Amino acid sequence: MPQDHKTANTDAAAPGVPAALADLARGMAGAEPLRPPANPLAQDPELVQEFLIEAREHLSNIEALMIEIDNGGAAEEAVHGVFRSFHTIKGLAGFLDFAVIQEVAHEVETLLDRVRTSELNLNPERVDAVLHAGDYISSWLSHVESPASAAPAAHAALVSEIRRAAQAAAPVGGPGQPQASDTGEPAADGPGQASERASLGPRAESSAGRAEASAVKVATSKLEYLVDMVGELVIAQSMLEHNPDLAAARTPRLQRDVAQLGRVTAEVQKTAMAMRMVPVGQLFRRMSRLVRDLARKSGKQAGLEMHGEDVELDRTLVEQLGDPLVHMIRNSMDHGLELPAERKAAGKSETGRLLLKASHQAGQIVIEVSDDGRGLDRKRILDKAIARGLAPPGAALSDHEIYHLIFQPGFSTAERVTDVSGRGVGMDVVRKQVEKLRGRIDISSRQGLGSTFLLKLPLTLAIIEGLVVTAAGERYIVPIFAVREMLKPSPDSIFTVEGRGEMALVRERLIPVSRLTRKLGLDERGAGLSDGLMIVGESEGRDFCLLVDEMVGKQEVVIKSLGPTFSQVRGISGGAILGDGRVGLILDVGMLLAAGPARAA
Repeated sequence: MPQDHKTANTDAAAPGVPAALADLARGMAGAEPLRPPANPLAQDPELVQEFLIEAREHLSNIEALMIEIDNGGAAEEAVHGVFRSFHTIKGLAGFLDFAVIQEVAHEVETLLDRVRTSELNLNPERVDAVLHAGDYISSWLSHVESPASAAPAAHAALVSEIRRAAQAAAPVGGPGQPQASDTGEPAADGPGQASERASLGPRAESSAGRAEASAVKVATSKLEYLVDMVGELVIAQSMLEHNPDLAAARTPRLQRDVAQLGRVTAEVQKTAMAMRMVPVGQLFRRMSRLVRDLARKSGKQAGLEMHGEDVELDRTLVEQLGDPLVHMIRNSMDHGLELPAERKAAGKSETGRLLLKASHQAGQIVIEVSDDGRGLDRKRILDKAIARGLAPPGAALSDHEIYHLIFQPGFSTAERVTDVSGRGVGMDVVRKQVEKLRGRIDISSRQGLGSTFLLKLPLTLAIIEGLVVTAAGERYIVPIFAVREMLKPSPDSIFTVEGRGEMALVRERLIPVSRLTRKLGLDERGAGLSDGLMIVGESEGRDFCLLVDEMVGKQEVVIKSLGPTFSQVRGISGGAILGDGRVGLILDVGMLLAAGPARAA
């Protein structure tokens, strides 16, 4: 079942789970820990693990619906959905004698019940109380899963906050309160809120309910092991198909059996990979809460639009993209969007616009993060880089080179350090994490109009389709999404341009040529440009020609990590076992072309 939180497997969580139960039975502030609950069910690690998974799913749903309500898109069914989620958490916590979680959920349930009966409206303070309760329960879940972590503070203050919020300080529809937030009559949308509401409302809840009805919960470790074994099956099938002994003994019946094995293996592989894929929308929806909290803290107004929530990508990618997106949203809110008065003076809407968009492009997933704020200040970034010695004085750098300076460790143009940004850590984390995922970042910006960051990532971290090529007798794999065409260059299409090196004329355009042998520091054996095969493609928005000796064929390969020893080798992203049993290195074309020629040892 899709999850918004990474959940450890049962075996890993089991040993420490009972140790946390005594703490969970703790009462109000200062109370002594009670004896571990006598209920034997509460000592069952599998039941506790099931509770962790289900409670986190409900908390994710709660946060999404509460953000929708806070953005003025409230509907009666959305309030009911939040109420039902807290009621379920309360029941499960009571079943396992998790007294603190049960009490907090009960208090929120009481507040929401008054909202459902139209005694109260969900104003921002009440939304805060509900969200704080969700955060508190989430912190307890993390403590149960990892008892070594510090236990959350006593919940007395939170209970008092919820109880105050449950008191009607003003009649329904009173001054300063949203109109009809619990009657199913939506308030007017602010800029960018209609799109967000479309993805977070009752439709999301109902679709989640349908998915739950047809889903089976499987431990993450078991799923990963299954995918690994399917990968081994694909390798074994490919090796069998290319076995010369089998080729010598081919009969019509044997050919049919081998072909059938290939079809079945391909289907199993396709299904196993689909099991790893989850919608990116669950990641996007977590950013809604971040935008809301940052806007309230900074005094800015911001609306978040989301598109492409149904686009699926590898579950591991979704988990590891969380931190980069958080840093980028915080950067846009702090540096990008202006205060309402500043935006109004510039002729803009007082409410800033943030966009999260996912789409497929050339065999990759593209995540777009953009805003309509002040944009990147080219001169300020360059001056700061020169002052820090990151660029020489008077350097004539392109926009692309200047904008990418913000990813340097410790780089920041902020005049003061705040709790949101200013230490120059965030964007460095973004770059490192995206590169770790074999992805790239492109930046475009216009002064006074905003900035756009494009994160280009592979669909999956497990399989890649590529061209198997040779260079100096060794085999390498070029990812096919980076390839536009292949050609055998003629002598009259090769040029040497002063200051630019070797160039090839391809469809009336001169494109720089990189020899794979030189990039990898291999023996060229005196080969000329016209003696090899030219791979023409695009990387980092730039055209390239990569000269290889010859092409062996096209193949879908299972990516294998090369381990920590070779993790820092530029231009190589992994390895794969080919059909004949030999190992081929997978090329990271963008990194390879950016690197200078390798030096022989």
